Amino acid sequence: MLRLSIARLGAGCAVLFSALLAPCSAGAAAPYPNHPIRLIVPFPPGGVADLIARPVADKLSRELGQPVIVENHGGATGTIGAAMVANAAPDGYTLLFGTTNEIAMSPTLYKSLPYDPVKSFAPVMPVAEFPNVLVISPKLQVQNLKGLIELARHRTKSLSFGSSGVGSTNHLTAEIFKSEAGISILHVPYKGGGPALVGLLGGQVDAMFATLPSAVAMIKSGKLKALAVTGAERSPAVPAVPTAREQGMPGLVVTTWNGVLAPAGTPPQIVARLHDALLQVVADAGIKAKLATVGAETMTLSSKDFAVLIGKDYQRWAGVIREAGIKPE
Repeated sequence: MLRLSIARLGAGCAVLFSALLAPCSAGAAAPYPNHPIRLIVPFPPGGVADLIARPVADKLSRELGQPVIVENHGGATGTIGAAMVANAAPDGYTLLFGTTNEIAMSPTLYKSLPYDPVKSFAPVMPVAEFPNVLVISPKLQVQNLKGLIELARHRTKSLSFGSSGVGSTNHLTAEIFKSEAGISILHVPYKGGGPALVGLLGGQVDAMFATLPSAVAMIKSGKLKALAVTGAERSPAVPAVPTAREQGMPGLVVTTWNGVLAPAGTPPQIVARLHDALLQVVADAGIKAKLATVGAETMTLSSKDFAVLIGKDYQRWAGVIREAGIKPE
């Protein structure tokens, strides 16, 4: 009887011990994601990356079943926010809402960045693509690119162009314009696209090659005058605005992407999970409509092809920076 009781006691303890371990084992095997995700936007609120990231994050939250929280960490043309993600744990819970700026442009300009555009990230998927748009104050009495170029040639003081920072898409597009037109311009860098547009509205600068999503509302309201878009074709968001190519500048074709990247070393299954969820996000009619209203189009690539795109952009902008002799401030 005593031996039987001890045997029963031993069996009971084994069951109890197994029950205590079960939650730990289940927790370790919990599918990704099982808690909130941080989506780092490396620019201040109000810029194009922020405008696109927020509806994408909202829809991505529903696809993944966990909150996707947008955090703005601007500065140094997006490189501060990018460095945060590059140095984060590769567990899928800190992601970068990356742009051409800090991934393909700034790394060719800054030689001592705390990240490598290729080695420090696991590209997941681009989600949007859009052109830049040349905008000026309505007080500037010109109607097209030709008129602006003539004004630049006859003014004693150089036309001033705002940008979101040295080496940004706004800056480098202006450099291509300067080279194609054979004029002199004054570059005025700001700490983000939003502040640069505020500077243009306030008369601190004459013009800006703004990203179309950040400027489209101001164009439609008449606060800013648009002279040209830099896409290969006109944008449905502002169909009356001709392309730069239509106006005799075939080399001024510039589009920019926004996309999601994870820290290098993120498990392939997590990258695949995020990619699948983002495919559902950009396929959503509501997301397509929101992006279209600001002049952006949804974009999809495999993670591998996204990495190839980054490499090609890196090479293109390295050439522009080198030819223009641009140096970091």
